[in-house]
Amino acid sequence: MQTMKALVKYAKGSGNLEIREVPVPQAQAGQVLIEVKAAGICGSDLHIYHDDIAIPLNPPVTIGHEFAGVVSAVGEGVTTCKPGDRVVSETAYSFCMTCSLCKSGYYNLCNERRTLGYWYDGVFAKYTVVPQERVHQLPEQVEFAAGAMLEPLACVTHAVYDLSRVDAADVVLVTGPGPIGIMTALVAKAQGARVLLCGTDVDADRLELASSLGVDCAVNIEKDDLQALVEEYTEGRGADAVFECSGSEAATNMGIRLCKKRGYFVQVGMGGKPITFDIGTICFREIQFTGSLGSRSPSWEKAIRLVASGQVNILPLASHTMPITQWQEAFELFEKKKCNKIIFTPE
Repeated sequence: MQTMKALVKYAKGSGNLEIREVPVPQAQAGQVLIEVKAAGICGSDLHIYHDDIAIPLNPPVTIGHEFAGVVSAVGEGVTTCKPGDRVVSETAYSFCMTCSLCKSGYYNLCNERRTLGYWYDGVFAKYTVVPQERVHQLPEQVEFAAGAMLEPLACVTHAVYDLSRVDAADVVLVTGPGPIGIMTALVAKAQGARVLLCGTDVDADRLELASSLGVDCAVNIEKDDLQALVEEYTEGRGADAVFECSGSEAATNMGIRLCKKRGYFVQVGMGGKPITFDIGTICFREIQFTGSLGSRSPSWEKAIRLVASGQVNILPLASHTMPITQWQEAFELFEKKKCNKIIFTPE
């Protein structure tokens, strides 16, 4: 029996994460065995580590869900891909397919959704298995490291295209300059919007990176007056759309205050604990407030096209490449915001 190293959440509770030797999975009927070439750390992986995430978890389970790789083998009946194909995969491993949400294409909200890297063995390993329906082809011009970041980008395109409206010449405010925040800013820029992205002193390097990628105004709110800048950009109207990507209660309330009447506010970031916000401002301004969870197949198609066409350049977000055996160092860097996106290699 062939084995491989994998980063396993072996029991519920804080911590309980370690490298283990596990069997190499096999592709059953309808499944695709993928050799992982690059895998990204997500904030939710930290939440799994700390055991403060609401998404169903089924330990012992190999964690990780952002990746790109090459098809190694396919099971009986697979027709969508073949060995040697460069691919990425959605994370919604299974869902009921019968509820109204599934039937309307919003399977990301299905009560029975079970997720790669939470319920089913994920991608912090050399190989993973996924259903053929979740697989998308990775264009040749997209590097594996960029491919490993298509999952968070698909979450962003869901937030921008499905849950809000961003038009050319709109002013968009993004709070939180982590990888998700920078990706959101870049997608809004691709729509022709003018974008303000804000953070704090600890985000100085990330704000500088965002500026280099074309964000109109990267704002350190501990040094600059964000409200004055929003008023200047919008002639006092407020931002047409606000995407809160930090999971911070203060950022949520700030974003609500700076959103225009009948503007869009999308809560993308999740901080792992309840947030108190001013619902009165939402009512009096008729702000169209929504949360955002995961992605759908159209989100993936849009994300892949944006990167393949060069309209969105996410590769510079990959600041570190490390083997999964250095996961503790990687998690510490991620948690202390001393990196942008960390890309794991399997061995």
